[in-house]
Amino acid sequence: MGSLLQQDGITPDPHLWMSKINLTAPEKITALHEKYIKAGADIITTNTFRTNPVSVQASSTRITSKNLVEKSVALAKKACGSETVIIAGANPPAEDCYQIKRSISKKELERNHFEHIDSLMNAGCDFILNETQSHFDEIKIITSFCHRNTIPFVLSLFFTPDLKLLSGHQLFDTLTYAQDFGPLAVGLNCVMPSVFQKALKRISALQQWGFYLNCGTTTFNNENIHCGVSPETYTDIVKKSLSKKPSFIGACCGSSPLHIKNLKDMLDEKSLS
Repeated sequence: MGSLLQQDGITPDPHLWMSKINLTAPEKITALHEKYIKAGADIITTNTFRTNPVSVQASSTRITSKNLVEKSVALAKKACGSETVIIAGANPPAEDCYQIKRSISKKELERNHFEHIDSLMNAGCDFILNETQSHFDEIKIITSFCHRNTIPFVLSLFFTPDLKLLSGHQLFDTLTYAQDFGPLAVGLNCVMPSVFQKALKRISALQQWGFYLNCGTTTFNNENIHCGVSPETYTDIVKKSLSKKPSFIGACCGSSPLHIKNLKDMLDEKSLS
């Protein structure tokens, strides 16, 4: 959603990314959710990637994190209407996704995730999508909190080409660790297809797993994100993963509802054959 809004000429807020649009142009958010539902999405993700307390407090907005989350989830619910669609509450890293060195304390880190996850569930999300996580200290906080509070969750990780988190921990050791906390699934997201292929070779050791890849140009951290992997090419990439039995599939930065439509059409055709 963020990269689509960016392509629509909207400048990201330095702290709130595209979640500020929930306040300034909510109709754009609802319309994008509706496009994904029309494309065949079974799950839509709330536009809450930067509604977490740490981000909101750093911004100039006067709204609280809790109220911004409520607004964001309400827009997703409005878009669903009478359709049966699962709403995933996006819970991002407390700080920048690709930030290697931590600048907040453990106490601040815990408060950020405890409050944001609670706000998302209280607003009516079906489960928490802890996405683009790449620091082991954060992962321990998230998995433990969700487990002891019986909150349904998915943990999706970002990792480097050498299959490590930004904190230096091994990708598959971390995924195995997370599975002990009873997630709905573990996943991989925002990595380029070439990096995903390296991980795919070892994915059979996982149980419930899924992915949504970066479809942008060149690298994951471009300031201006444009589509670099066409819907057709992405569908071909996904086809090659199906033998590993992923339980969920989506598309990340640089993708569009057309990517989802192509995936849905391909999967529906396979189920009929």
